[in-house]
Amino acid sequence: MDRNKSQWMRHLPLGVILAVAVTGYLALGDVLTFEALAENRERLLAFRDAYYVSTALAFMAAYVVIVAFSLPGATVATLTGGFLFGLFPGVLFNVVAATVGATAIFLAARWGLGDALSRRIDASEGRVKRMRAGLRDNELSFLFLMRLVPAVPFFVANLVPALVGVGTGRFVFTTFFGIIPGGLVYTWVGAGLGRVFARGETPNLGIIFEPHILGPILGLCALAALPMVLRALRGRKGD
Repeated sequence: MDRNKSQWMRHLPLGVILAVAVTGYLALGDVLTFEALAENRERLLAFRDAYYVSTALAFMAAYVVIVAFSLPGATVATLTGGFLFGLFPGVLFNVVAATVGATAIFLAARWGLGDALSRRIDASEGRVKRMRAGLRDNELSFLFLMRLVPAVPFFVANLVPALVGVGTGRFVFTTFFGIIPGGLVYTWVGAGLGRVFARGETPNLGIIFEPHILGPILGLCALAALPMVLRALRGRKGD
């Protein structure tokens, strides 16, 4: 009975996150949108001007909740950080809050599933264990690549490291620095929202895939992958 209760308690945080994520997707899908930001921009700016520190803290807390519970609106939250606080300190607020939220879901997943799954992988044989060994040999490069490649969903990049036993310190380190390029781009877009609102337009959220933006990010991906390539080449020479 105690063992079952212990297992239930270990799964509780992840279960709460999943339940809130589903509820939030259904309830907040039409709330945390660009249109809502456009409609409330004057009130947000007035509140920021009157209570700057409180606004910054409330914004970061809301961002942490959005990321930790995988609620819809993370991109809008990043744009809001740039709109309210400019490129800097907006990008700092965005990256710190996103890292805290990501770490929360990482810890919940590792506590509920990761340790047990990690032990099973270590005890297994064959391809899965070899993949795990390869990840451990190239852990930092792998983690940075997951953060830098725009096609990897943020939620996936939070869960996979927890399920394969990545250390918390390395997860936080690679998350913080790995999301800076993308966070910088969207914060920069958010900082220019005043002009976008004035023209009655919507921001170009696909800007991160434009050549002059995507090129440098792919360059960072190549640098992150370089240690894995060098290890693979050395392994072949050793054979």
